[in-house]
Amino acid sequence: MNSRDRILSTLNHQTPDRTPRFEVWIDALHAELGASDPYQAYAELGQDAVLMPAESLPESNAWKTGVDEWGRVWNDGQYTGGVLDTAADLRHYSPPISLAQHLFDPQRISALRAQYSEHCLFYGTHIGPFMNSYMAMGLERFCMRLADDPGFIHALMHARTDWCLAVFSRAVELGAEVIVMGDDSAHHGGPMISPRMWREFVLPCHRRIVESLPVPVIWHSDGDITKLLPMAVTAGFVGIHGLEPWSMSLETIKSEYAGKLTLIGNADVRLLCQPDLELVRSEIRRCLQAGGPNGYMFSSCNSIFAGMNPTAVQEFFRYQAEIISAQRNNA
Repeated sequence: MNSRDRILSTLNHQTPDRTPRFEVWIDALHAELGASDPYQAYAELGQDAVLMPAESLPESNAWKTGVDEWGRVWNDGQYTGGVLDTAADLRHYSPPISLAQHLFDPQRISALRAQYSEHCLFYGTHIGPFMNSYMAMGLERFCMRLADDPGFIHALMHARTDWCLAVFSRAVELGAEVIVMGDDSAHHGGPMISPRMWREFVLPCHRRIVESLPVPVIWHSDGDITKLLPMAVTAGFVGIHGLEPWSMSLETIKSEYAGKLTLIGNADVRLLCQPDLELVRSEIRRCLQAGGPNGYMFSSCNSIFAGMNPTAVQEFFRYQAEIISAQRNNA
């Protein structure tokens, strides 16, 4: 079984020869890990999937300083709020769908695909319609308008769904075999909006995205999304990425959703910010035991981000390779 087979069989609820390794975002720390390139880092660090290269829109302020093309406000890379408030704002802060073409360099993607032909090529980004909507408005204004002006929220989320589909469809045209849609929707205490509102405003957007794409779609969210998981199944997602261990129990979710959702993540990123390497190794063993031999792909509960302890992260990748290889050899 090669890496692609391993990923796709797991997403199809089949048992792979070993647990797939599926870190979604590594690029922020690739240089500290000795990787030659932010995208080659995936294969060089032993992952079964490789992230498709992408760029920001030209002249975008996203993750810089100023108001970006969506109406999100940034200050030195930190999100601080949103300005979108009216129908005119929505027209102004909705980039033309044709600009989705500018996110990708076909030659660069083709070269990566040829270099790692047995890996699963995936595209992952935080442009989900819920997250992109509340960030554009600011969370407080967004939540107030859910009650006061639901028609505007529907229009906003419809526009953001159009953008998602344009970007994801282009990624699939260029070879993406799996899509990871970042749509952060919860905090430690639970969803940002009620399940009833989720069913009305968000579920139709998620279902439209999944049903419009010919490849599997994984939903990433931080926080405790337990109450939203039934609607993740209804939407047609093949898997859920994140599963923060301080918010969600991998064992409990696995017992309830085995055969319905592939679970990805749960390894505590906080342990990658400290020096005790045995804690890192213990966490890997815990996740692999709880995840079991099928229906689970190993990764951190979020991403590999700047500020982590590079030694701990290096051990995270080294030890997962060691123990997962032993898992296959002992099968």
